Amino acid sequence: MGRTDMHRQRLNVIRMRMLGAEVMPVDSGSGTLKDATSEAIRDWVTNVEHTHYIIGSAVGPAPYPEIVAHFQSIIGIESRAQMLDKVGVLPGTVVACVGGGSNAIGIFRGFLDDPEVVLVGVEAGGEGLGGLHGASLAKGSPGVLHGSFSYLLQDPDGQVAEAHSVSAGLDYPGVGPEHSHLRDLGRVTYSNATDEAALSAFLECSRREGLIPALETSHALAYVRDTAASLAGPVLVCLSGRGDKDVDQAGAALGIDASA
Repeated sequence: MGRTDMHRQRLNVIRMRMLGAEVMPVDSGSGTLKDATSEAIRDWVTNVEHTHYIIGSAVGPAPYPEIVAHFQSIIGIESRAQMLDKVGVLPGTVVACVGGGSNAIGIFRGFLDDPEVVLVGVEAGGEGLGGLHGASLAKGSPGVLHGSFSYLLQDPDGQVAEAHSVSAGLDYPGVGPEHSHLRDLGRVTYSNATDEAALSAFLECSRREGLIPALETSHALAYVRDTAASLAGPVLVCLSGRGDKDVDQAGAALGIDASA
């Protein structure tokens, strides 16, 4: 795990260590998801006789993007069934955040064969698309990262550029190959939300709903809040996780001081 992300998601690290996991810090690059993934793959291929590699995101070499998408698709299968059971109709719009894209591809797979359902993925707009961000599908170009061909942030020489997001889970300079394919097909629309918008949605959801969302999810919530008037309803938002792990990061960014 990148050292930067170990700091940003301190509570996750504590939980993993409590459960007996060895968490190895990665100090190369920006110390985030890209660097942790590179180090994990490097260790795997060096020690392949007694080491296996797994990943929770829909990125990396085949067959990992398909494995992750297949198991994550239970999100879409159950969401589709629950919409029909509880609401009586399919959603008009399904919205999910996209970093590597595991939870998004999971929920999208439940609705890909329903052309009347609009699918929207929301990337990390960071400081804005003119500054540091993690919007690979909006501002990236085709290239190879971690063994797959997809859209990624890179310079004119093909060197991978640094990504940025207030959310550790979206702080990745590439995206899963299936998302790249769906973008090119036009089946999924990809937008973005800035750090500022995501933090605002994080706080608003916490106070209005009593539900602290993950900072990743907050990007999708920000998009829905800010574009609600134009979205076909009913709108289904994929909540990719709880924000317990993000309270330190969000509190510091929002100026919430526990000691005052």
